[in-house]
Amino acid sequence: MIARPVDSVMLQQRAAALARRSIKGEAKMAGLRMALSMLDLTTLEGKDSPQKVKALCRKAIRPHDKPIDPPLPSVAAVCVYPAMVKIAREALAGSSVKVASVATAFPSGQFPMEVRLADVQRAVEDGADEIDMVINRGAFLSGHHDVVAEEIRKVKIACEHAHLKIILEVGELETYDNIRRASDLAIEAASCEPFGEALANGEVFIKTSTGKMQPAATPPAVLAMLEAIRDHYLKTGVKIGMKPAGGISTAKQALQYLVMVKETLGEQWLTPKLFRFGASSLANDLLRQIVKQTTGGYVAKHDFSDA
Repeated sequence: MIARPVDSVMLQQRAAALARRSIKGEAKMAGLRMALSMLDLTTLEGKDSPQKVKALCRKAIRPHDKPIDPPLPSVAAVCVYPAMVKIAREALAGSSVKVASVATAFPSGQFPMEVRLADVQRAVEDGADEIDMVINRGAFLSGHHDVVAEEIRKVKIACEHAHLKIILEVGELETYDNIRRASDLAIEAASCEPFGEALANGEVFIKTSTGKMQPAATPPAVLAMLEAIRDHYLKTGVKIGMKPAGGISTAKQALQYLVMVKETLGEQWLTPKLFRFGASSLANDLLRQIVKQTTGGYVAKHDFSDA
């Protein structure tokens, strides 16, 4: 794989310029609703329980329990540990909300490969529609890119029908050059034979972070990854999805990322099939802003449930 050097200064300047775009009126309301429909509501804690997952699933289907006209969309997915996939699958039955599961020894990615693959296989068997895998950052930073690529291919095969999101953990990759190189590697590994010809648009995503460390998603890191997706699309015609995760908590940030996606990839990427937010805390701020746009007044944060 040929490394593509990144102009860090231009990357940061363009990300900052896009963040200054102003969205108002009907366009702002449309953006808020769109961002809500792109959320992967997530609970990845040691204290997770069936009751907590069921509550999160109820919120995913109906984000706000008070009527709003027009009705609010459901979120895109609920993301849980593999042990909770069956619970989520049952709670979301009959809805449009997908079940996503972190696997491959999340968040470290440091377990033996057979254990990581078993993690994926169990989640898929239990009903996961999507798998969020973590790459082995130690191998990548040590220069063993072939090892990382082979692991991605094995996980893609283990996913069977489930879509794959590949977490780079950009906060550990140290440089924008590494973020771009890891993005290219992940896309190419997941797109090669035996799945290259059959790879569907949105079947593979690249994702910034686990949300377990900082820095997580940042505008320059996301822009570097979007440019990798753009270049792959121009070369192959295949649309790879994108998921910024970690550190995104306000509606203003969400709208800035939507602007970045539109300006870099085009409106065709402005769909949950190709773009997601991994940020549960974002949901309530989006809801507050939607209510403000609808009624003219803010509501208190405690008027919305955490799950």
